Amino acid sequence: MFDWPLLLQNLPLLLDSLLVTLEISVAALAIGFVIGVIVGSLRLSPLPLLRRLGGAYIFVFRGIPLLVQLLFIYYFLPRIGLPNVSPMVAAVIGLSLAAGAYIAEIMRGGFLAIPGGQLEAAGLLGLSSGQMLVRIRVPQAVRLTLPALVNEMILLIKASSLVSVVGLADLTRTAQNIAASDYMFVQDYLMLAGFYCLINIPLAFFGGLLERHLKERTA
Repeated sequence: MFDWPLLLQNLPLLLDSLLVTLEISVAALAIGFVIGVIVGSLRLSPLPLLRRLGGAYIFVFRGIPLLVQLLFIYYFLPRIGLPNVSPMVAAVIGLSLAAGAYIAEIMRGGFLAIPGGQLEAAGLLGLSSGQMLVRIRVPQAVRLTLPALVNEMILLIKASSLVSVVGLADLTRTAQNIAASDYMFVQDYLMLAGFYCLINIPLAFFGGLLERHLKERTA
């Protein structure tokens, strides 16, 4: 069933594309986290306008399929006068904007779980809203929502397979090109699935350990 010499021949190409997938996933997760913190904070703002802005962002980027967002960024934005973006930049922007919408809701839940007395005490100590966000709210919200954030990381890595539509040589695009040249579709796509499992199974295991650890600490 497997052509092992051919598989070994294609392995370096898949390893190179694995690095591309990891690069865009890590970059999108980092940028998406910053977006999520900002939008999550807007959702809890005492100002109705800011709450609506945060809600509108989440509604738009959770409501539009990621594939459509990627195509819009790569093909449509240059048509309205914005500079052309490379496939890598388009992939990172699209994944970051989408991830930010989901992380915003995760962080909002974490912010709501922080006891209000801590924020009141920090205010009495003279900390500004920005200082409270960086020093108190974000660290505690991350600790409280770590399993959900790990799960979002897994979903982001799987969603990164869609960036092949903008011509980026990620894992999925490379496997498609290899399969189109050697016609070993089952072998090549099983190899592709194996690479995604190689990334996501350890992450899922790590997320499970975190969840059990947090339950033990709160028990």
